[in-house]
Amino acid sequence: MSEAFQLWSSTSASVEPLGTWMPRIMQRTEQALERYLPPGDMVPTTLHDGMRYATLGGGKRLRALLCHAAGELVDADPAILDGAASAIEMIHAYSLVHDDLPAMDNDLLRRGLPTVHVRYGEAMAILVGDGLQAQAFAVIGDLPATAAQRVALLKELASASSSLGMVGGQAIDLASVGHVLPREQLEQMHRLKTGALLRASIFMGAHCGPSPMSAELHDALDNYQRAVGLAFQVVDDILDVTTDAATLGKTPGKDAQDNKPTYVSLLGLDASRALAEELGERARAALTPLGGRATHLHELADMVVHRIR
Repeated sequence: MSEAFQLWSSTSASVEPLGTWMPRIMQRTEQALERYLPPGDMVPTTLHDGMRYATLGGGKRLRALLCHAAGELVDADPAILDGAASAIEMIHAYSLVHDDLPAMDNDLLRRGLPTVHVRYGEAMAILVGDGLQAQAFAVIGDLPATAAQRVALLKELASASSSLGMVGGQAIDLASVGHVLPREQLEQMHRLKTGALLRASIFMGAHCGPSPMSAELHDALDNYQRAVGLAFQVVDDILDVTTDAATLGKTPGKDAQDNKPTYVSLLGLDASRALAEELGERARAALTPLGGRATHLHELADMVVHRIR
């Protein structure tokens, strides 16, 4: 381990409690999204209103929280983190709008509200997703960052959104309906469909720092994201069969109804819960070299896993 990394990772700094840090970051993200999204009264008004409806006023903002938590490790400029986190949330919102379409998951409820195609129509929902995807990259392009930082952020976001990331995972998911996937293939699907954007959230936060990432930091964050990304999906599969619509914010039981492969269908409920706990332990272990400054990443891993309790 390099001397600089040892000094950095052992730095003792006051860490804001999660109970105040998390709502503060969520509020920052909401305000940033308000600024970065086109106004609802700007032509074409229905499209812009739909983009705002899909993105604002709800959601866990886990990706934005991970981005900011990783950014803390490298003393990133909060203004740059706001833009990076907003771009990630726009990509996530676009993916949900398209996932909910009749040709995909055909869902009527999202974040406790009618899905975008229910409210605005199917054709407009497609355009809302397209608009959010493009807007995310426009936000990165205009950040008050160096050219090298903007290129690194664009590459992370594009890779996570691509056929080798989120879109590829969705394609595998659609092709797997009615099939029993071996555990290795199920994991590969979720590392692309869900994990890729969670990984990008963490690495984009680290790219917002003034200096390039060290190899040690990269390896620690990579091990962390692998565990957290998979834990998130395992817990999602558990919640789909154990939680009601009011708590979940979307239609429960859809995976079983649509005959989709899940960790619960493959391993059973108890084994899936045990796997989620194991992945949480792996995530926490990955952060050990980073010291106290990784406290918020540690707490976010706990939050992901303990949604099942």
